[in-house]
Amino acid sequence: MRLLHTMLRVTDLEKSVSFYTDLLGMRLLRRKDYPGGKFTLAFLGYGNESDNTVLELTHNWDVSAYELGNAYGHIAIAVDDVYEACDLIKSKGGSVIRDAGPMKNGTTVLAFVEDPDGYMIELLQDKHQ
Repeated sequence: MRLLHTMLRVTDLEKSVSFYTDLLGMRLLRRKDYPGGKFTLAFLGYGNESDNTVLELTHNWDVSAYELGNAYGHIAIAVDDVYEACDLIKSKGGSVIRDAGPMKNGTTVLAFVEDPDGYMIELLQDKHQ
C-alpha cells in the first residue's frame, strides 16, 4: 500500500494551480473536465504519480465558496531553505502566515503559508539537505 494523493476543493482552479506551480514549484501532472458532473480535477506534484504522493485539486463549477471546518490542519512540504522560500513566496504575492523560524519549544525551522482558498501549507526545512 501507499498514499496516492490528498484532495482539496478549490473555488478558482486557475488561481490555485498558479499558486501550487508558481509559488510552491509543483508541476501540473494532469487535468480533466467532467462536464456531466460539472467539475474539473487537476493533479499536481513534485514527481510522477507512480512514484510520489500528489495533490488533487477539485473545482466544482457551481460552487463559489467552501467552509474549511476546524478538523483540517495543513499540508507539509520540505524545502531546501525555509527563509528563502518565504521570501520568494512573498515576492510573488503569496501570503506567509507565520514567518520562517524555529518552532516553539523546538529547533525545527518552519513557516506557514496560505493558499488562495485559505488552506494552510507548512514549509519545513528539509532535514536531508
